[in-house]
Amino acid sequence: MKSVTVFVAFLCWVSQSYSQEIFKKNFSLMGSQFDITLVASNEIEAAQFIEAAIGEMKRIEKLISSWDNNSQTSLINKNAGVAAVKVSRELYDLIERSIAISRLTDGAFDITYASMDAIWKFDGSMREMPSEKEIVKSVAYVGYKNIVLDSNLSTVFLKQQGMKIGFGAIGKGYAADKAKKLLQSRGVIAGIINASGDMNTWGKKPNGEDWTVAIKNPMAKQQVFATLPIKNRAVVTSGDYEKYVKLDGKKYTHIIDPRTGYPSYGIVSVTVFAPGAEMADALATSVFVMGKAVGIDRINQLNGVDCIIIDDKGMVYTSNHIKINKEYEKK
Repeated sequence: MKSVTVFVAFLCWVSQSYSQEIFKKNFSLMGSQFDITLVASNEIEAAQFIEAAIGEMKRIEKLISSWDNNSQTSLINKNAGVAAVKVSRELYDLIERSIAISRLTDGAFDITYASMDAIWKFDGSMREMPSEKEIVKSVAYVGYKNIVLDSNLSTVFLKQQGMKIGFGAIGKGYAADKAKKLLQSRGVIAGIINASGDMNTWGKKPNGEDWTVAIKNPMAKQQVFATLPIKNRAVVTSGDYEKYVKLDGKKYTHIIDPRTGYPSYGIVSVTVFAPGAEMADALATSVFVMGKAVGIDRINQLNGVDCIIIDDKGMVYTSNHIKINKEYEKK
């Protein structure tokens, strides 16, 4: 996870018809675009709240970054197969929750995927497929069962040398949750934390309306597939249209199945609604990997969690409690 200087794009009020207004600020963090929308009494108050939330998310970035050589996460990776590393309780708990999601998804979600980063590049530099030998070798270092936790000592140990953990599929959601919690503790009555598409919301607009989220049409990403109201929940969309590589005319998504080492296929978009962005983030990736049938079945077993899946034929599938049209016009 790349550490970048926060760049403030703008801070503006959007509504002034009520005693409280909506303020928004865009910035860069964790190598991605973030924005915070919140309800406050004035611009000065809003700026203070937003800067506090940005500070909290920068703290999270430093904690979980595998690019920062001084982070606890990097220390865990450096000591793989060598020694257990004592970490903060916060990082320990995040890793423990990540392992729980791995168990829930039969390994479709796995923070030890990071060893595969060396062979799959989605930054425009890839020119040919990794060999089967390279893929098999990378998968040999993947396996959440090889993470050893000691709760009493708050230590983390990766059993094999060469193993790495990374929080690319859960870190932004966690940051969104922590920023929301901080703002709520400071009395912010409503807002949206958008961590590069990992969104967590609370409260209502000043006029009493619910916040709404727009889901991109993955077949025409400049268009909106659906707009849905969202109330005190998180929503995360994973899509194959954001990061991918084309090799020999075939498109390969950045979402890799950690069990096989190969990119997922058959699904172009997964949107998950959940109580928190951390959970929604991890489950969106997991459903992508598990596929339509297994993914929806797993989501239907979880209280307060829903999903929308769009496959590579443009067909729409939903969990039990979401009712939308089953297909839409492809343009």
